[in-house]
Amino acid sequence: MHHLHILCEGQTEEIVARDVIAPHYSATDVRVTQSIFITRRPAGGPAFKGGLSRWPKLERELLLLLRDSSTTVLTTMFDYYAFPADAPGMADRPHGSPYDRVRHVESALAKAVDDKRFLPNLALHEIEAWVLADCGRLGEVMGDGDPAAELERIVRLGSSPELVDDGVDTAPSKRIMNAYPQYAKTIDGPLVIADAGLDSITRSCPHANDWLREIEARLRHQPTR
Repeated sequence: MHHLHILCEGQTEEIVARDVIAPHYSATDVRVTQSIFITRRPAGGPAFKGGLSRWPKLERELLLLLRDSSTTVLTTMFDYYAFPADAPGMADRPHGSPYDRVRHVESALAKAVDDKRFLPNLALHEIEAWVLADCGRLGEVMGDGDPAAELERIVRLGSSPELVDDGVDTAPSKRIMNAYPQYAKTIDGPLVIADAGLDSITRSCPHANDWLREIEARLRHQPTR
């Protein structure tokens, strides 16, 4: 039995990991677990989950998870948008495409943690890019296709949902919420992604596709535990 653990930035990512990615492995020998990043562990009280401001906190959480010897692959679902500036690779990102830049940061994170089981993944630019991978489905879920048609036009201009920029007012989640003020990130987003399915994401989002393929490759080449 292989064990894939996904460390998630927040509730939206956790729901997607549980309801979209885990079922993909339901008929295989892969056990998928997920958890939300713990921002603070107060003595005698419940842990605070979600949100990331500093790299050392994330590094500590990753190292704690890697103490589990049953883990075959530990990966992450964090947004590249607003990723901590003190994280490895952020300060010396190369000029070039967003794909080059995010891969540079992920490579630096892997080197910093230095465990062959760790596969860093940052959603380019946000997990909401996966929602934009099927704007038609978004319109169906929200009950109004007109705003979704405009979002689809924006996606086509950039050639990929992952290339919708990361501006404060124009990041994928901001565009969706501007189009649909009633949009609930932790309800509507995962529902659209689950309805669209992984095939829609892998067709439209090259970086997400590379990540999912790399998970498969690592699981195939690691011995079962």
